[in-house]
Amino acid sequence: MSTFRDDGAAALEWVASYLERVREYPVLSQVEPGEIRAALPASPPEEPEPFAAVLHDLDAVLMPGMTHSQNPRWFAYFSITGSEPGILAELLIAGLNQLGILWRTSPALQELEEVTLDWLAQLLGLPEGLHGHIEDTASTSTLVALAAARSARPDRRTVVCSEHAHSSVDKAAKLLELELRKMPVDGAFRLRPELLHLDGACAVVATIGTTASASVDPVPEVADRCEAEGVWLHIDAAYAGAAAVCPELRAHFAGWERADSVVVNPHKWLGVPLDCSTLWTRRPDALRETFSLVPEYLRVGPEVASLSEYTEVLGRRFRALKLWAVLRCYGRLGLQERIREHVRLAALFEGWVRDEPGWEVVAPRHFSLVCFRREGSDEDNERLLERVDASGEVFLSHARLGDRYALRLAIGNFRTTEDDVRLAWDVLRREASRL
Repeated sequence: MSTFRDDGAAALEWVASYLERVREYPVLSQVEPGEIRAALPASPPEEPEPFAAVLHDLDAVLMPGMTHSQNPRWFAYFSITGSEPGILAELLIAGLNQLGILWRTSPALQELEEVTLDWLAQLLGLPEGLHGHIEDTASTSTLVALAAARSARPDRRTVVCSEHAHSSVDKAAKLLELELRKMPVDGAFRLRPELLHLDGACAVVATIGTTASASVDPVPEVADRCEAEGVWLHIDAAYAGAAAVCPELRAHFAGWERADSVVVNPHKWLGVPLDCSTLWTRRPDALRETFSLVPEYLRVGPEVASLSEYTEVLGRRFRALKLWAVLRCYGRLGLQERIREHVRLAALFEGWVRDEPGWEVVAPRHFSLVCFRREGSDEDNERLLERVDASGEVFLSHARLGDRYALRLAIGNFRTTEDDVRLAWDVLRREASRL
């Protein structure tokens, strides 16, 4: 019979082998809807099975249904990386299985989270004294921030954002029963502060690095308006926030230190495995007033406030351990090296598109996302994207910018090389020539 050590070694070997050969898989899964479900037993097993059987079926049954976000040729949406230190830390997190409902149920969990969020704030150039904690995703972080904003101004029931703000703002407003007021953008897809209508607004969401085009809202001007009218300012820097680790990119983040809350996702561009979203606020009392509810069975002394009092969830995983591991194993210089390389590769790809007759760049590039299209109709570009993705060689996504269909190539995987980006360009031109 196998032992935990034997099975653990086999699992680690499986992951190491997978990462070594991940380029061999089609980036986008090629299965049809229901195909994986049909290949799985309809009923649970009666008798125990060895862990080796799980690994066997992972290869034989589940792998065809995987779209490989670890593949360095994943250029869709925003690229992500589960780096090796983060992967190993996930094993430790599962093994320790800490129950972070209160400070005393795991002092190490809470205090490491507090320290690690302070470290990351320093790396990103955020001001001292912010209160930080980890959520699962930016959707939750945004929900928490807007709930605090609503509680701080219960007489106001409107959230204002750009028409290019992430859909999580729509969902948060829906859940919180707030009106959502979307404002038009300029030619660079940025919120226009002169058109901000803040009557009845409890919060404004400004974005540094929008989902569609990575545009940067004019945060200083928005902050001026919010401060003048007592409106909560939330900054969504879920994707682009990681770039602030590089001093030469800090200009894009001007004014975010004035926000009431800021979200950055280390699981997007800092090599931390899903899920890990960091939320900072300069108004922690507002979060605590909104969320603190301590029943008798959880009541302890007043000497420390548990992180569960600053968010809607009670239990929390030891997510800080994987963020801590990544920050330690890469350091400031290692993270800067990867961010700069991705920005360089995006600039290189942008240049290829600009120099190629019949192609155009359709949005300013600030970070590692390039928005472009081939001359022709929206339908032509949509068919092109379908052919490129169906090839399995690379995976791109799209956006609609100014009522035009645009292709998006987002670089952010730690393993992506210039050869991978060149392959993407070759596939795009090849499939375009076949249309």
